[in-house]
Amino acid sequence: MTLLQLTPEAVVRAAELVDVPAVVRLFAPTPVSSRPPVPGLEDVAADWEQTQRAMRLMLAHHALEEGQVWVAERRDGTLLAAAVWLPPGTGSGPPDIRLTTLLSRELDTGLPGHPVLPAALRAAGRPDEPHWTVVATCASDDPDAWDHTVVGDLLAPGLRVVDAEHAAAVAITVSARHMDQLRPLGFRRPREAVLAPGASLWLTTRQPTSRPAG
Repeated sequence: MTLLQLTPEAVVRAAELVDVPAVVRLFAPTPVSSRPPVPGLEDVAADWEQTQRAMRLMLAHHALEEGQVWVAERRDGTLLAAAVWLPPGTGSGPPDIRLTTLLSRELDTGLPGHPVLPAALRAAGRPDEPHWTVVATCASDDPDAWDHTVVGDLLAPGLRVVDAEHAAAVAITVSARHMDQLRPLGFRRPREAVLAPGASLWLTTRQPTSRPAG
């Protein structure tokens, strides 16, 4: 297992299969059941459960196999943040046949014919040239989770690979406030990607630090 020192209170390490459920809970926390139901949204709990199932499958059978998943955690094992790195070409189109078959079998419904996310990211200015993509999130109830040092060390392993390949990188988060933590790492031009009314992601691009000669 790869371990890197973060701060006296936390470490960053490569995620393993056993970490998938906890990482999914960071990205898609279960809605608070005590909240009063919203008219027209009675099926939110079921939809959220399916969202979490889909994310577990994507992480276990796609991200861990083809990309990198890093987590920052406290000494007691509590996750602070997670970053999923996907190599160039990933996410530019529908999943491959193997993954599509797996998702369709495990979920109650099949994949949409026209994925919303790739179209929204393109509309928001996702670059056409090959690039790495990092999807980052943090524990929303922990003020230390998006400390600049935590974020910098969490993304450092992936950025080393990106720089070794002289590649661009696009970071995606669920909140505009997270853009401030990414700017010191070289990410610029934050843009909003609207998925649906009231539902958005934010992306920002990091240009290659250097390019091969010739």
